[in-house]
This record gives sequence, C-alpha cells and structure tokens, in this order.
Amino acid sequence: MLLRKYTEIEPVPYAGGIEKRVVIGPKQGAPTFVMRIFDLPPGASSPYHTHDWEHEVFILAGQGVAVREDGSELPVGVEDALIIAPDEKHCLRNTGQDTFRFMCLVPLRGEDTP
Repeated sequence: MLLRKYTEIEPVPYAGGIEKRVVIGPKQGAPTFVMRIFDLPPGASSPYHTHDWEHEVFILAGQGVAVREDGSELPVGVEDALIIAPDEKHCLRNTGQDTFRFMCLVPLRGEDTP
C-alpha cells in the first residue's frame, strides 16, 4: 500500500499553462491505471483531442466545461464525474476565475509522461 499527497508531487508543465501531477502510475507500481491531477488556470483549455481508450474525470475545484465532439459544452463543477468514451473528441476548459482542478484516470498506455 502506498500513500501520497498530491500537493507534495512536483507538477510538470502540460499544454497552455496547465500543470499535471502523476499521483499514481507505473513508477509507483500501478499495473493498470494512472491517476493524474490537472490544474488549469483561468481561461486555459486542455487540447481538443481523441484517443482509443476511455477515461474518467472527477472535478476537484473550480468550474469549467467539457467540450463534446459536436462542439456543445457541458458545464462541470466540483464533485461532478465524467466518463469520456473511447474515440470521443473532447477537451476541458476553465470558465471560472480560479484554478480548475480535476483528477483524470487513464490506462497505463494513456499516460504521456515517462
């Protein structure tokens, strides 16, 4: 068993001023999934993208929108949970004045930081 505090994990730069922390991943012995925390400053958006795996998102702080493949926006906020299907084009954007923080779970092959 391993206990980590995400605030003690050094963030790595992601796209557009976003910070990412890999809380639990292969370096911690996770055999299947990676748990990551993303911090988006006001106005920031994750890249609009798609991939062939599902992922789950849980909103921890702030407010934003999940942009769907058809361009429509789904408002999301603290304690909301999303599942994004494989091959569904998407992004998350901060629409608030504070940091928009969310946890994102992906399979090992979905993690892009060594």
